[in-house]
Amino acid sequence: MKAAKHWGTRFAAARGLQFLFVMLVLGCVAHGPARARTGQVLPDVAGIAARFAPAVVNIAVIGSRSVFADPPSAQRDGTPPADEQDPVLELLRGFQMRFGGLPPALRLPVRGAGSGLIVRADGLILTNAHVVADADEVRVKLGDRREFRARVLGLDRRTDIAVLKIEGDGFPVAVLQPPRPLRVGEWVVAIGSPFGFESTVTAGVVSAVTRALPGDGAVAFIQTDAAINPGNSGGPLIDMRGAVVGINARIYSQTGGYQGLSFAIPIAVAQRAMQQILSTGRVRHARLGIAVQEVDQALAEAFALAKPAGALIIGVTAGSAAERAGLRSGDVVIEVDGQAVEWSSDLPVAVSLAAPGDVLRFTVWRQGERRMLQARLDDGEPAVDIGAQPPPVPGGRLGLALRVLAPGELRELGVAKGLLVQAVDGAAAQAGLMAGDVVLAVDGREVDTVEAAQVASGRRAVALLVQRARIQLYVALRLP
Repeated sequence: MKAAKHWGTRFAAARGLQFLFVMLVLGCVAHGPARARTGQVLPDVAGIAARFAPAVVNIAVIGSRSVFADPPSAQRDGTPPADEQDPVLELLRGFQMRFGGLPPALRLPVRGAGSGLIVRADGLILTNAHVVADADEVRVKLGDRREFRARVLGLDRRTDIAVLKIEGDGFPVAVLQPPRPLRVGEWVVAIGSPFGFESTVTAGVVSAVTRALPGDGAVAFIQTDAAINPGNSGGPLIDMRGAVVGINARIYSQTGGYQGLSFAIPIAVAQRAMQQILSTGRVRHARLGIAVQEVDQALAEAFALAKPAGALIIGVTAGSAAERAGLRSGDVVIEVDGQAVEWSSDLPVAVSLAAPGDVLRFTVWRQGERRMLQARLDDGEPAVDIGAQPPPVPGGRLGLALRVLAPGELRELGVAKGLLVQAVDGAAAQAGLMAGDVVLAVDGREVDTVEAAQVASGRRAVALLVQRARIQLYVALRLP
């Protein structure tokens, strides 16, 4: 009997200890930090979201863009070419074929949306350039439902960064920290307004840290699998240390929505562009002056390389920094400033992170030998639109606001001289001229200055040679 009683006491004690252990475990789950089976603390997404969401804004854009009947492969404003099957283009082409005359174009309204991040308490906002590129009016909505009209201080299409300003002070802010190297597999959080759903939080991991995309040689993107959709552009990508590591900018999708491939601009690139816009109103980009291609296994064997890596130079621009440095077609760049070049895209990215006038040291593979060269980088064409400038006002007898075309614009248009039409009024508007047209000649005389386009007071009509969408023809203006 005593033995049975003793066993019962031991059994009750064991059950009590088991119950206590279960309660302790449940208490840790409910109140302690969540831990994976490996013992590592899981990411505190809720804490990151609560901290940064108030500084993330929704951006609404109202603007307009020109649609030409015969668009060039890339518009002068840098936007992609329109779809050849666009019904608006079909309508314009039909109109042109039926009535002839100046190639028709329409100015279509544009409405867009995106996200942004307040980086200064006085209302300075970082976002993507493509969000506000065609904006006539930009509205910013905060998480507390306050709305403000924003000014575009400047934008850089090459890095896809824009800086906005709203009036006020004491706004919630995300303080930008010095950038640090990211590791593949790190947890990150994205906050933005996909499809207009404000303060949406998504999480994922870093998939790659220096991903090059076609046509984006100036940026080595951060690739993540955090869900990004239209409207997320311009919002922050944040690591688990509470640092903004990127500005969400792109997705790869065959449906228009998220498919697991999201891309963000590294915060170091965004900060550099923002600082230049604030200090000088524009972003300066360095230029080396080469064209490169990837090195595959066959090329590696042909050039006697140890492995398929590096950037194979296939062209050098005459008079460029590359030519002055002695770089040649057929050289394989394997290092830049001591950093290995594994992919051809690593080279333009390294150049983009430098400033005009900087000296880069190149290690190249030439005829089976390593050689050291250095190049002082040129100043590339500025890729910035200044939104703070007042809009051009047409004037004079022609009713035109004109400006001289930059060398890069002349090369793109394939002309030696010309003046860009910025705004029209009076005689020019009645004749059908539009902003974006290029005036090549007045009464048969080529023009390369605004003064050269002036018309004497006694004239009653004048003939302008105009180029629009790669098509040239004369247009007669009846003068007042």
